Amino acid sequence: MTATEWITDIALVLVVFRQLREGRLDHRTFLIPLGIVAVVAYSYLDSVPTGGNDLVLIAALAGTGAVLGVAGGVYTRIRALDGHLMIKAGAVSAILWVLGMGARMGFQVWVEHGGGADDVARFSIAHHITSDQAWVTAFVLMAVTEVVTRVATIYLRSRAGARAVAHSASAAPAASVLDRTA
Repeated sequence: MTATEWITDIALVLVVFRQLREGRLDHRTFLIPLGIVAVVAYSYLDSVPTGGNDLVLIAALAGTGAVLGVAGGVYTRIRALDGHLMIKAGAVSAILWVLGMGARMGFQVWVEHGGGADDVARFSIAHHITSDQAWVTAFVLMAVTEVVTRVATIYLRSRAGARAVAHSASAAPAASVLDRTA
């Protein structure tokens, strides 16, 4: 792995660790992880191989990323506090995130330094995966899909929370007016 790949992978892991401490849900919550995967996608997705079972591999890993992303978004706590939405990644969300990111990093280290290249080559031949690019595309799309579905899940859940904050804010002045007339 290159230094850039290590930095990118570690940055994606740190995104969730930053959310282990509750903080205000804002644009950075969405833009930082999406920006990181946009750079990754631009850097590594030259083409999408379609020969043999390449698309099956790519779809399987992208689907895995989607499941991890949605589950991670569901297990992220979003609550209203003083008219703002607060976000905190729970233990399950953090574990799923590290599992997805760590699996990709572990696979790459195993293939490059742990003698896994021969095993991957045999697997690829046996399952009609045509090139190394299929593996690269599959793992990059797994990461992109995990990030995008997690961010989308948090966004959708935050919209429901925003409506609750707006509703409570509009109800609060009415209650205080009633208190003054009593």
